[in-house]
Amino acid sequence: MVLDPELRAIGGNGSGRAREEELAVLEAVGQRVLWLSTAIIDHANRVRPNPSGLKVGGHQASSASMSSIMTALWFHALNPEDRVSVKPHASPVLHAINYLLGELDESYLTTLRAFGGLQSYPSRAKDPDPVDYSTGSVGIGATAPLWGALARRYVEGHFGGAGRGRQYSLLGDAELDEGAIWEAIQDPMVPSLGEAVWVVDLNRQSLDRVVPGIAADRLEGMFAAAGWQVITLKYGHALRELFARPGGEALHARIDAMDNPEYQRLLRCSADELRERLPGTGSTAGPIADLIAPLDDASLLAALRNLGGHDIGALTDAFDSVDDTRPTVIFAYTVKGYGLPTEGHPQNHSSLLTADQMRTLADRLGTDPDRPWAAFAGGSPEAERCAAAARRLRRPGHPSRQAPAVPENLDRPAPTGSGNTQQALGRVLLDLTRRAPEAAARIVTVSPDVSSTTNLGGWLNKVGVWSPTERPNWFADDAETILHWRERPTGQHVELGIAETNLVGLLGELGATWSRWGQPLLPIGVVYDPFVNRALEPWSFGIYAGGQSILVGTPSGVTLAPEGGAHQSITTPSLGIEQPGCVTFEPAFAIDTEWCLLAALGNLGRPDGSSAYLRLSTRPVDQSAADVPGDPAARERRRRQVTAGAYRLRRHERPVVTLAAMGAVVPEALAAADRLAALGHGADVVCVTSPDLLFRALQARRGLSRDPSWILDQVFPADRATPLVTVVDGHPHTLAFLGTVQSTPVTTLGVSRFGQSGSIEDVYRYHGIDTDGIVTAALDLVD
Repeated sequence: MVLDPELRAIGGNGSGRAREEELAVLEAVGQRVLWLSTAIIDHANRVRPNPSGLKVGGHQASSASMSSIMTALWFHALNPEDRVSVKPHASPVLHAINYLLGELDESYLTTLRAFGGLQSYPSRAKDPDPVDYSTGSVGIGATAPLWGALARRYVEGHFGGAGRGRQYSLLGDAELDEGAIWEAIQDPMVPSLGEAVWVVDLNRQSLDRVVPGIAADRLEGMFAAAGWQVITLKYGHALRELFARPGGEALHARIDAMDNPEYQRLLRCSADELRERLPGTGSTAGPIADLIAPLDDASLLAALRNLGGHDIGALTDAFDSVDDTRPTVIFAYTVKGYGLPTEGHPQNHSSLLTADQMRTLADRLGTDPDRPWAAFAGGSPEAERCAAAARRLRRPGHPSRQAPAVPENLDRPAPTGSGNTQQALGRVLLDLTRRAPEAAARIVTVSPDVSSTTNLGGWLNKVGVWSPTERPNWFADDAETILHWRERPTGQHVELGIAETNLVGLLGELGATWSRWGQPLLPIGVVYDPFVNRALEPWSFGIYAGGQSILVGTPSGVTLAPEGGAHQSITTPSLGIEQPGCVTFEPAFAIDTEWCLLAALGNLGRPDGSSAYLRLSTRPVDQSAADVPGDPAARERRRRQVTAGAYRLRRHERPVVTLAAMGAVVPEALAAADRLAALGHGADVVCVTSPDLLFRALQARRGLSRDPSWILDQVFPADRATPLVTVVDGHPHTLAFLGTVQSTPVTTLGVSRFGQSGSIEDVYRYHGIDTDGIVTAALDLVD
């Protein structure tokens, strides 16, 4: 294999008797890992009762291709502060290793994919054994350790106690098809993360087929161009020894030149078929045939399968050679299904071994199929190796620090004049540095190159931009520069490149530091709301993995009228409602934004905490329309209602209709109420701040959750139940459920078509969410 000068091909022969003994023990441990992972899946599918007959699954072939890699990593290379993201389909291998390390009780080995048992894919929150990173969504788990490395550095630099461990990603080669991978490695922050190590299981198969051209050389070049150290493990020691013999160069060239399907087909051949097919044709066929002729059948078959990703010596040498000054990727060539009867078969992705095949495998691996979970004999070298690894990997405990108290309000007078909710975001952050400095010190903001346009400029000027090292600010003496870009290790803002998936990936890891190192952070990510959809999958996965953060989408909706349809968000209000582990807010006024943001911050960095999504706007709104009570008790009641989901903004003596509006369109609802009153139809106006919390309250009233429901009685009391018009700068179904609170007729107004460029008035009219549209809908209900 010809490599770039920047690439390194690692050997693995080792030297000395001690080395040989170590490798022999590791090989034995690896065989037990292979057996256990295969048996865990076998029991879930073939042994455990399955009354429904629904397929269970578990990926025996995908686990087998990772067994050697993970054995070398856990039982040779890992240190206690290191963390590993495991390829989703290799979760049985992780559980097998944890069992051998004494971190998983035997009773769980029979529970793969059972309710309350071992999860389908590694889960920090749901698995009973140690899992560093939740995986399962292809590409997302692979990139998480990059953001975990950055989060660790941030915590260590600001508060200490996070250590210096490596962050490993174990991923399949098919995951490199995911765009999230390349967005991550190209981010300007990543080349400095020397603790990041990726191991690519290069088995050259996808779910459906053998991939014709995996283009490994191209992949190696792309990582090298991004500043990564590239280590390639293509062949094991047996093949390399053959290459060194007469005719070996011809064999080397022959295997290098053949495409993936041909190589995989050779794996399915008997020894006689292999002797016929492997030499190929042409002038090199004779030397290759002569080379392999003296080999017995078993040696020939084993040599063909002797790839670097299954060679324990090569793997341990590779891990030992990692350069900690830059990220590293190890391309480990493997055979999917290695060591199983299904190895190399194009459709082995979901295949399962039969009972007879399991017994044959047990005989070959020296295990008892009737006692599948038997441990190594006490005092054996393998048992000692497992015990030593368990002692080595035992992590020191991190005392949990309680998240700082966040004030419920900042005791500022209610804003007057014109303003918008996006401006309020920046103002609240600055106010916190003065009113609650301990809480402000835990805030870290993240932006994909939109800091200045989302009103974070004042915050950045105050706290600075985070960088591993201090960098000169060459514009510090430029009088026309308003945003001061001071990069230093004490900064509290992280600026990423333009990639929303990276933003939420980092948010998830910053939001998990409370559970990793006992150091809670209060992360806030700011992104243009139309592009929240790009970030949905990694955002959701970060929350699933226990990351608690605040995502701010701003500006939002068709209110961003001149920008046109491509920059107008429609579905984001309902997405916030539907996301588990997250509370969504869409305030209309600056004071509401303050209260909602403070409530969201107060829920971060704690075992019972949650994430939040704030949908903000740049529309100037008359702040006096909020009509904030001056009396302290009444003001506090309003704050409680705002943070519970809604409040009654306008109360008519004899209402015949209720207008429930959210966010930027509240002014239209107020204007519509005035016009309806002039027509003799009294209208109450409800300002919805969180459709999410209102829906939860409705579910609680029906006995379907334990959330509080008092807000419904205060905002939608039975004695004031009237027909309802809902209006939102988003899809109308967002508030459609409000009609069920008191079983009233309801008309839902919103945006269900792509937007248009124009003024707010023109665009609102186009979608029927202007004042005329609200009045017409109300009249249709009451006349």
